[in-house]
Amino acid sequence: MDEYDLKGKIALVTGGYRGIGETACVSFAKVGINVAIAARNYNLCKQKADSLKSDYGIETLALQMDASDQESVKKCVNQVKETFGRIDILVNAAGISGVQKPIVDLSEPEFDEVFNIDFKGTFFTCKETAKVMIAQNAGKIINIASILGKIATPYMAGYCTSKAAVIHFTKVLALELIKYNIQVNVVCPGYFLTDINKAFFETQRGKQYIHERIPIKRLGNIAELESTFLYLASAPAFLTGTEIVIDGAQTII
Repeated sequence: MDEYDLKGKIALVTGGYRGIGETACVSFAKVGINVAIAARNYNLCKQKADSLKSDYGIETLALQMDASDQESVKKCVNQVKETFGRIDILVNAAGISGVQKPIVDLSEPEFDEVFNIDFKGTFFTCKETAKVMIAQNAGKIINIASILGKIATPYMAGYCTSKAAVIHFTKVLALELIKYNIQVNVVCPGYFLTDINKAFFETQRGKQYIHERIPIKRLGNIAELESTFLYLASAPAFLTGTEIVIDGAQTII
């Protein structure tokens, strides 16, 4: 990974102790990027931060943050700035899938829970971190959406709507921040094997879904996202406002 000259950069990763956020943290740590991990569960953030520091010799910071609470996000971003002096990279990976229900049965609190974390959390974190990056006249923002922000699936109105909003929000933010040398892009993963979905995809129904709906005939390996994070963390100025879909060709059929 010598082609990525990122050693000493500072990254803030929300939801960074597991799943896609954890993958971003590991990929950054491997090339010497110092990492701040923020999520609601401070203990898990601290465990992951300590592990990265021990394994890769980087500086780390663990923070408790509620992505749906603007004041919590503002406090977190300020702590990262105070600790490291700058924020070079932001990855918005905090998110939940929410309940799966028909829209006619979906309550407002159930919809709001997903939208407030998955979309408004991205909005709040981008807003506060952008202030730091504007002062630096440099920065990389990597938002995490989903292919379900591009294609619809029943019973997941909150999640699909939130991720579609993240995609379009990324493009608006890219236009607003381009004059400050800040690149803003969004990753739209397909189905990757995680602890959350492993049980389902081991069932007959799950295996059938893979066979019928994913042309590559398998789930993604979470490590397959590492190079994408490194590329976007070192992206040229001309690469901004872009959707990067990584889904084994699922959305093109």
